[in-house]
Amino acid sequence: MLPVVGDPGPGHRPFFAPRRLICRHCSLAKAYTSRRLVFPHGTGHGMTDPYFGLPLLLQAETRHGWLWAYNPAHLTLIHDYVAASLRERAPWYAAGQKMTLLARLPAWIKRAKNRTEVLHAIDRIRAQLVAPRGGDAR
Repeated sequence: MLPVVGDPGPGHRPFFAPRRLICRHCSLAKAYTSRRLVFPHGTGHGMTDPYFGLPLLLQAETRHGWLWAYNPAHLTLIHDYVAASLRERAPWYAAGQKMTLLARLPAWIKRAKNRTEVLHAIDRIRAQLVAPRGGDAR
């Protein structure tokens, strides 16, 4: 998914910028110009893209719920957080309640007793990135 290139204009809000989805497999192109985003809540079901409503590529089901990431960098961030045996907060975090991306992860992902299972799910997701999809030998 790519933002449409052009002059953003006054009052530009990046979340609502026009976006274009181009499939690398079949070259299907879709444009997003709406002013509405849908962010599903919870991990009891697979995650979808907030712009087009399509299922995310980087997701795996565990016995606790779905683990998902928007891109490889997001997946690496989750991996590094889960794999860390000591999770320290930045000094600025103590000055009032701040909700970082990692602080908003579901509790089952952050629990040490689920570390192995979550890391295995991340490995399965990463394997999807390098494995050929759909038996296509291009």
